[in-house]
Amino acid sequence: MHMLTIPASGGEGGGFWATAAPIIPHPIEFFFSLVVFAGLFWVVAKKVVPRLEQIYAERTAAIEGGMARAEQAQAEAKAALDSYNAQLQDARGEANKIREDARAQGAQIVAEMRAQAQAESARIVEAAQRQIEAERQSAVTSLRGEVGRLSTDLASRIVGESLQDEVRQKGIVERFLAELEAGDIRPERVGGDR
Repeated sequence: MHMLTIPASGGEGGGFWATAAPIIPHPIEFFFSLVVFAGLFWVVAKKVVPRLEQIYAERTAAIEGGMARAEQAQAEAKAALDSYNAQLQDARGEANKIREDARAQGAQIVAEMRAQAQAESARIVEAAQRQIEAERQSAVTSLRGEVGRLSTDLASRIVGESLQDEVRQKGIVERFLAELEAGDIRPERVGGDR
């Protein structure tokens, strides 16, 4: 934009600006450049810089908001972790309580079953003892009848008379068995009478 004027070889014309130093701009060019620079400065100052500041402010706010959101999310995550740990502790405590209750119930059930088994065993033993006693009484009665019959047959042979009369036979048998139980009759005596 700067036009350099070269003086003519004859040294003629051109005036001051033609002979002046080539670094100094021409005043018209200087004022035109100054106006263009002022216009560009005004456009940059009024349009570009505020927009850049707005973008910078938005990015700063976004970064700070992101950091605030990250801190908030971190605090929420910590609170959730604390809540989870508390719930986990509660669940472990509840599981231990349930386990202890189950053990207690199991022990109670075992004790009840043991008591029932002992009661059933005692009932069975008692029933068996009653049955044994009944069978013993039956055997004693049967044995008495058999011993009585055999003894009357034996006594009939020894005495030589008939002891078939039932009333007489019963009385003799009962007396003989009573003496035998009392210990008054010993086997030697019975054998010696023969």
